[in-house]
Amino acid sequence: MNIKRHFENDLKKFNTEILKMATLTEEAIYKSVESLKNRDLTLARGVIDDDHIIDEQELLIEEMAIDFLALQNPKARDLRFITTGMSINAELERIADLAVNISQRVLDLGNEPLIKPLIDIPKLTAVVRRMIKDVIDAFVNQDEQLARSVILSDPEADKLRNMIFDELVYEYMVKNGKCVPRAIPLLLITRHLERIADHVTNIAEDIIYMVKAEVVKHHPERLTDTSRPHKEHPE
Repeated sequence: MNIKRHFENDLKKFNTEILKMATLTEEAIYKSVESLKNRDLTLARGVIDDDHIIDEQELLIEEMAIDFLALQNPKARDLRFITTGMSINAELERIADLAVNISQRVLDLGNEPLIKPLIDIPKLTAVVRRMIKDVIDAFVNQDEQLARSVILSDPEADKLRNMIFDELVYEYMVKNGKCVPRAIPLLLITRHLERIADHVTNIAEDIIYMVKAEVVKHHPERLTDTSRPHKEHPE
C-alpha cells in the first residue's frame, strides 16, 4: 500500500471515530433527559458511570490527530479536516460533560415530585438534538450550508431557555419560596441544554472553516451572505 493510500485510509478511520464520539454523546444527552422525564434515577446514574467511555474515545481521537500532525505533515484541506476534527472532538466531550451535569441534577431532584409538567424542557431538548444531528451530517457531508443553518437555529434554543427561566423564577420561585429547591435543578438543566446548543454552534463554525476556509465566528453577517468571496487555500 502506498503512502497516499495509507494516509487516506487513516483519515477515514479518524472520521469514523469522530462519528462514534458523536453517537455516544448524543445518546448521553437523550438518556439524561429521559431520566428526567421518567424520573429514572438508575438511568441517570448510568449516564454518569458511562462518561469514562466518552473520555477514552476523546483521548483516542486526540492521539490519532497528533500522530497525523507529527508524522504526516498534512497540507491545506487535509490539515483543516484534522484540526477541525480535533476541535469537534473537544466540543463533543464538553457536551457529554453537560449530559452528566443534567443527570446529576436529576439525582438532586430524587423522587421529589416536579413543580410543573415538563413541556418546554423537552422542546428545548428536541431543538438541541436536531442541531447535533444536523451538525454531524454537515461534518460528514462537508455541507457548509447545513452548518450555517445549525448556527441560525441557536436563537431558538436561547428563546426557549428564556421562557423556561422566566416561568420557573416568576411563576414559581417568586410566588412560593418552598418551590425553590425543586426549581433550581430544572433551571440548571435548562442552562446545561442551552450550553450544549452553544457548543454545537462552535462545531458548525469550525465546519464552515474546514469547507470554505471562512471564519464566521464573531461575524454573524457572514452567515446569510453566502455570495461574499472567500479565499480558498490551495489543495
